[in-house]
Amino acid sequence: MKFRRVICPLLTFLLTVPMVYGQGDKEKAFDFWVGEWEVHWYGPDSTLVKGSNRIEKILDGKVLQEHFMDPGRGFKGTSISVYNARKDSWYQSWADNAGGYFHFKGITTDGQRIFSMTDENEEGVLYRMVFSDIGPDSLVWTWEGTRDKGSTWKTAWKIYYERKIP
Repeated sequence: MKFRRVICPLLTFLLTVPMVYGQGDKEKAFDFWVGEWEVHWYGPDSTLVKGSNRIEKILDGKVLQEHFMDPGRGFKGTSISVYNARKDSWYQSWADNAGGYFHFKGITTDGQRIFSMTDENEEGVLYRMVFSDIGPDSLVWTWEGTRDKGSTWKTAWKIYYERKIP
């Protein structure tokens, strides 16, 4: 009886820990991104640019919504990211106030999370965003492009995220 009261809850805890912390649960693969972030990057002229990004869970916690702002340039964008269990894949759609629109498919690999375009744009370029160096309070987001269907990728933009301290 004692064995059962101790071991059953312990086994339940050990079996659910990977799911709770996203290590075995594909629906939580991008949960690291949820929160209020201060972001910065360097412009083409090497000037430091600062902005913010807020990512929240909406629609019963099944969808991530992004709210990106570059107040210095008046640029705003939003994305919706969702895991589709039937297709066993993540998807994201992005739109911004400059008329930009992108659709991506997400993957997880080698400690990185990646959203890649599924089709080339009018100029024959595929873009992807790579989340790397993911920690509890920081991460790096890189915008990359390829003209050779993914054989080589070139960094176009790198944003450094730091979690806002409440």
